[in-house]
Amino acid sequence: MIIMAVDLGLVRTGIAVSDEGGGFAFPKEVITEKDENKLISKVSAAAREYGAGRIVVGLPRNMDGTSGERALACERIAKSISEISGIETVLYDERCTTVTAHTYLSMNNVRGRKRKERVDAVAATVILEDYLRSIKK
Repeated sequence: MIIMAVDLGLVRTGIAVSDEGGGFAFPKEVITEKDENKLISKVSAAAREYGAGRIVVGLPRNMDGTSGERALACERIAKSISEISGIETVLYDERCTTVTAHTYLSMNNVRGRKRKERVDAVAATVILEDYLRSIKK
């Protein structure tokens, strides 16, 4: 089953997908959309396009494990994505994934505009890799 991960942002949302066997995660795209309803539609369309059987939405918890405003918004958006797409949607803790994505991009000497364009898709890939590891345990 292909699993798609979503790193929701206020402006840019990263998308990553796994292979059929769930062994690898690949960055796919960044959706630039501020309107929540349009974003939900675009993410749902991407899930159908990639043939996702499950959608993993990053849940940005605070470092102490509590849920702030952004986490609550992500929960609401994830529920809407599930309703619109008809695809099982799960939330997955994404603490520090953007930091990890920036580290990966720095290690590969990706800077400036290219970094800004790619960091969200790479963050979605980090979320997906962590999720895939967690379900294999």
